[in-house]
Amino acid sequence: MTTLSLRTLTGTLWLRQQLVPGQRSVRTVPSMVEHLLGLQAQDNLPPYLSLAARIDGFAPADLSDRLGAGELVRLLTMRGTVHVLTPDDALQLRGWVQPALDRQGATNPTSRPAEHLGTTELEDVLRAFLDVPRPLAAIGARLAEAFPDVPEASLKHVVRERLPLLQAPPRGQWKRSGGVVYAFTDRQLGRPFVEADVEELALRYLAAYGPATAADMTKWSTVTRLGPVLTALQRADRLVTYTDDHGRTLYDVPGAPLADESLDLPVTLLGKYDNLFLSHADRDRIAPDEARRRWMGVNGGVASAMFVDGLLAGLWRVEDGRAVVEPFSTPTKQQQRGIDAEVARVEELLAIPG
Repeated sequence: MTTLSLRTLTGTLWLRQQLVPGQRSVRTVPSMVEHLLGLQAQDNLPPYLSLAARIDGFAPADLSDRLGAGELVRLLTMRGTVHVLTPDDALQLRGWVQPALDRQGATNPTSRPAEHLGTTELEDVLRAFLDVPRPLAAIGARLAEAFPDVPEASLKHVVRERLPLLQAPPRGQWKRSGGVVYAFTDRQLGRPFVEADVEELALRYLAAYGPATAADMTKWSTVTRLGPVLTALQRADRLVTYTDDHGRTLYDVPGAPLADESLDLPVTLLGKYDNLFLSHADRDRIAPDEARRRWMGVNGGVASAMFVDGLLAGLWRVEDGRAVVEPFSTPTKQQQRGIDAEVARVEELLAIPG
């Protein structure tokens, strides 16, 4: 079995994530969102940063207008966080990750006072009420009328975990103001939920994030017991395997590209919780131990990240429309030129009006 070096895994992840200029195979916003199985979008800005780093000529309207038209949606899914998804993926991924969301809710102190309520009970109260998208305050007030013995804060928390409520526009649109309003995903899209094809999801995950282990796919999705799925695909000759430097078995899609160790990886500024950083149990391929500790630091792991030569090399933040970088070490002259060019690229994006 072929052993893949850490450097090969680093470069391959960047290739699969469409982050290497000149070697991108996905070129439109909908196809990129589909390829990545969604974009982490807990905050508004990160999905725009993610797409601008992956699509040549990206303009914020390319995402914002599609969110406004319902061609892409914002929904709580993997890792219990909001993602920008295609409608097809929204209708299959939410049900697939729901058991993981239920487990998270059962251990959340805020949700616990409402845990005894059945999902059907909650939905029965809200189906008629959410005939149009409504803010969480109104949803909480309606639930408090139906369940007066349960704290309203618990009701508002548990309903987002239990019910497939998407965040309707203008939430997530480029530089648009307005509070979060919620709607039932199937009603908003005019289509029913479908059962996930887990084998197909595994193949898609590996195409975008592989080679990877079952533990990696669980880290990305929070869905457990994926080992048998990957094993079955391998036995059916639908997957190939490699090993890493630690002897772990890595699954992959046959024919998927592997990077040469000499591949040049660009300086890149990515937003909070980019897919690149949160989709593997072992983050060695993009973040050495010391860099991870610096990333966690006082920011608690919520800082925007700067990557140099494929590895986490600093933090950055937006201040008054400027990208302010904080390298972990003194860059070389060549690296500094790359940082300056990347800062200019991101600031050009930030300057685009709404």
